[in-house]
Amino acid sequence: MAINDLFDYMRNATHQMQSEYERIRRRATEDPGTAGDNGEENWAALLRKWLPASYHVVTKGRIMNTQGDCGPQVDVLVLSPAYPEALLDKKEYLEGGVLAAFECKLTLKAQHIDAFTRNAAQIRRLSHPGPKGTPYKELHGRVLYGLLAHSHSWQGAASTPLENISNQLLRATGREPNHPSELPDVICVSDLAVWSTFSMLIAGPEMLSQSRIRYEQLGPQWNDLRNTGGLIETTHICSTGSYQHNEEGKEHFTPIGSLIASLLAKLAWKDPGLRPLAEYFIVANLLGSGQGTGRVWPLSVLSDELASLLRRGGRLTVGERWNEWNMNFQ
Repeated sequence: MAINDLFDYMRNATHQMQSEYERIRRRATEDPGTAGDNGEENWAALLRKWLPASYHVVTKGRIMNTQGDCGPQVDVLVLSPAYPEALLDKKEYLEGGVLAAFECKLTLKAQHIDAFTRNAAQIRRLSHPGPKGTPYKELHGRVLYGLLAHSHSWQGAASTPLENISNQLLRATGREPNHPSELPDVICVSDLAVWSTFSMLIAGPEMLSQSRIRYEQLGPQWNDLRNTGGLIETTHICSTGSYQHNEEGKEHFTPIGSLIASLLAKLAWKDPGLRPLAEYFIVANLLGSGQGTGRVWPLSVLSDELASLLRRGGRLTVGERWNEWNMNFQ
């Protein structure tokens, strides 16, 4: 069976990123600031090559809301094609024109995950009150927020970097976000794996009954969730080579490929013109398969009107990827 050439392109991009990491690391002790700038430019260059040419990819800036408040500085930003040319060199970027923002690290460490999670929540809170009315709108922030790293610090023979990062991310997101929409969207470690958000809604008597076995292990919390009429489970799904279902998948999976597929899928919610390409990447299995442990939220985190509708078992659909009333979002 023929293999899609996309896998070769992504493997080449991965090798180039690792080659750049080795080059930058050799110089890092001379000038850490320049090393960091080089790393950011590596990721900006990758995004310029794989996202639509009409998007503006810039480095170093802050996101400004309509009241003039700015969040923490971020390393790489993706701006809408509609972003005013007169403002492209101004480092306070208008939230309404920012599609995505990323922190960049050469070597990921545990403390970076904690800070990243706090920053994601802070930037999302600048947008409040967020859009309401559908599950998609209320569960997702306006600006996609991610962390991009060339490599990681868990390199010892007995180290378990996948578990370490997954556990640290689970702990960090269990402390900081007050709402699912404040969760960060994606982490990519280019020589290891990708963590991408997935959310699932269970609402109404019928769905709760069908899901009882899955959630009753939560004990008293399950009773509380049932009393609210439903629940939302959010997970950062980890995709890596060893998690693929067959040898072919393990051989061809790359974190860079999974990252680009995930970004296209998430950005396609805001840019419907991206949807055919995003579908192609997903069907071609660039995203890959993965696993993760979720966090459960009560249905009451949604607006009263939406929670009331879902509580009665209304409107949710299954399997319609771009439907804002789908019960699953990735």
